Amino acid sequence: MNDEISVADLTLEEKASLTSGSTFWNTQAVERAGVPAVMVTDGPHGLRKQREGGDHLGMGDSVLATCFPPAVGLGSSWDVDLVERVGEALGTETSIENVAVLLGPGINIKRSPLCGRNFEYVSEDPIVSGVIGAALVRGIQSMGVGTSLKHFAANNQEDDRMRASSDVDERPLREIYLRGFQRVVEDAQPWTVMCSYNRINGVYASEDPWLLTKVLRDEWGFEGLVVSDWGAVNDRVPGLAAGMDLEMPANGGVTDAQIVAAVHDGSLAESVVDVAAGRVLDLVAKSQAGAGAASGPLDVEAHHALAREAAGRSIVLLKNDDAVLPLSKDSNLAVIGAFAETARYQGAGSSMITPTKLDNALDEIRALSHAEVVYAAGFSTAVDVSSEQAAALREEAVAAASAADVAVVFAGLPARLESEGYDRDDLDLPADQLALINAVVAANPQTVVVLSNGGVVALPFADAVPAILEGWLLGQAGGGATADVLFGDVNPSAKLTETIPHRLEDTPAYLDFPGDFSHVRYSEGLFVGYRWYDARRFDVAYPFGHGLSYTTFEYGDATAAVTADGDIEVRVSVTNTGERDGREVVQVYTGLPAGAVQRPERELKAFAVLSLAAGESQQAVITVRRQDLAYWDIRVDQWIVEGGEYVVDVAASSRDIRSTATVTLEGDPVSLPLTRTTSLSEAFAHPVAGPILQATMAQMMGGMEGASSVMPEGVDMMKMIGSFPIGRLGMMMSMAGGEADPSMIDGLIAAANAPQ
Repeated sequence: MNDEISVADLTLEEKASLTSGSTFWNTQAVERAGVPAVMVTDGPHGLRKQREGGDHLGMGDSVLATCFPPAVGLGSSWDVDLVERVGEALGTETSIENVAVLLGPGINIKRSPLCGRNFEYVSEDPIVSGVIGAALVRGIQSMGVGTSLKHFAANNQEDDRMRASSDVDERPLREIYLRGFQRVVEDAQPWTVMCSYNRINGVYASEDPWLLTKVLRDEWGFEGLVVSDWGAVNDRVPGLAAGMDLEMPANGGVTDAQIVAAVHDGSLAESVVDVAAGRVLDLVAKSQAGAGAASGPLDVEAHHALAREAAGRSIVLLKNDDAVLPLSKDSNLAVIGAFAETARYQGAGSSMITPTKLDNALDEIRALSHAEVVYAAGFSTAVDVSSEQAAALREEAVAAASAADVAVVFAGLPARLESEGYDRDDLDLPADQLALINAVVAANPQTVVVLSNGGVVALPFADAVPAILEGWLLGQAGGGATADVLFGDVNPSAKLTETIPHRLEDTPAYLDFPGDFSHVRYSEGLFVGYRWYDARRFDVAYPFGHGLSYTTFEYGDATAAVTADGDIEVRVSVTNTGERDGREVVQVYTGLPAGAVQRPERELKAFAVLSLAAGESQQAVITVRRQDLAYWDIRVDQWIVEGGEYVVDVAASSRDIRSTATVTLEGDPVSLPLTRTTSLSEAFAHPVAGPILQATMAQMMGGMEGASSVMPEGVDMMKMIGSFPIGRLGMMMSMAGGEADPSMIDGLIAAANAPQ
């Protein structure tokens, strides 16, 4: 594209055409002005580019690409450097295929474990979601291609996703559901942000000026382009005015004509079209400038090796009683379960990748083992399996397990149970798999369960089996990575980025998911994920942040100090006290026990990953950003850091606190004008009004005959009257037999609100 081209060189019709696609995956070209079309296509954990002449969506016939672990796995690594390297590889493959924007990452909060698309999302926590999301964006965009941060915003279910309204109060909306997006935008500036299908408090995300302009651009400083999710546009003209720049996919020019007509009839300013078209031109220019950053052919083996490394760091060791793992390569093994032979490595829907190659765990275990490895399917993933067939498969598996030193059972969710477009009904593994696990562990107590699932599952067998690996969905090299971890060639270091509950009924959104009549009430407020379980003192199967290793780590005494920038610098020494090299995810949580506003007991605010040789000690230095300590004050509509003594927990999980420090922070000033609805307790706390009111009330109470007899002995009068609005002070005094001059109240308010 000619760098001299600007919106001033284009006709109204040409500018309008730039704000919608020309095909399913391409933007519009303006050939007269030398503006080319660019291609955007799906991710986020691999490139899903439709082949020439392939099916419409490219799901069944996309180009070969490396399928890296989806976000459910990769996020569990907590490894920013690794995630950025995966991003660079994704950017390389995107560039080789001449694609301008890879549509990802997805960082929506896992409000409920039933969301069918949770495999594409990182966490139930906004900090880890934002940090991991920013690392992916940096990595991908370092290769001269763009990203599309999605799905903006409050898109936390698939049921009724095209119209459901996420009805959420502003404080949890800001602190939980938008905070991760803010982190990515401010730290990494994605080229595009993708608005979601749903409504937020009744307004479609695609036409919400508060969301797309006030928050995203004016507050966060977003510099790129807002693109719709495919088919998310409800009404194009108000969407454009709200800040939704590019409608995808193509619609045959129908909405382009609506924009032109709206300009002509005066209902839409042409300057609005200019801004949106200009952002599309900026995207095209960035794409042209980055073109050729990587050239083919793709190094398939190198990227497969990176996918295997990433998958190995994504596997969470949930349990390992009596050091059953790692397995000896000389042990006779019974590998049981259909997923060992036919891998579940990605979810269904728009993120389905056609992998360059595909490992399965059975072959990779056999490749590393020095002894006999017997395989039994154990169960079938087919829909229609008779009870007789299931029993026969189970009987074969039990026989294999009985003859082996160790049985390794691969269990999980069939692909049909989790996908984009619909949610799950429950947390349960299929009944035949649960029966299989029970039968195998009864036959051989040395049983390891390896899970393959995109969303959390209930683990009723957790007490019966000695070892459990949460393998999530691990991408194309997951089979090899699983073998690496089972045999100890890779020491597991991943940790949960979401809580595993005992029951669906324990989960925060249980009573309000998926909602009624296209409205979903977020009644749990701030208390999402571990915040909920901690506040309710619920027992869980495995807590947020949990993950074991084949070595052990000892934490020293943590210190916390306020920096010149107002951040908190946390220092702690961590020692690898075992005999294997390992990696530890050090987590920092904060709380403010004496805070004036409702808040969770503790919240993750920062983390770091340490690589420690056996016997080695390192000091972790972790910075908690002051802005991440802020809450959204609905009284003044701004972020406020509350002053006070903060508890800083350094932890191996949200419920495994290893060391605690305290630090005192000076709070942000909050100036609220006094009004007649201000309570007495608030007025007493006011620096100007407080002393005046205290003296006045003491005088009035002193002049009231028999005032002391009004209150029963032992009653805390201030607690009783503290919530009275000062505008009703006269009524309160008359009830006690006294009087209050109305002009006194007006004078008090005027004095308090006068410039100081």
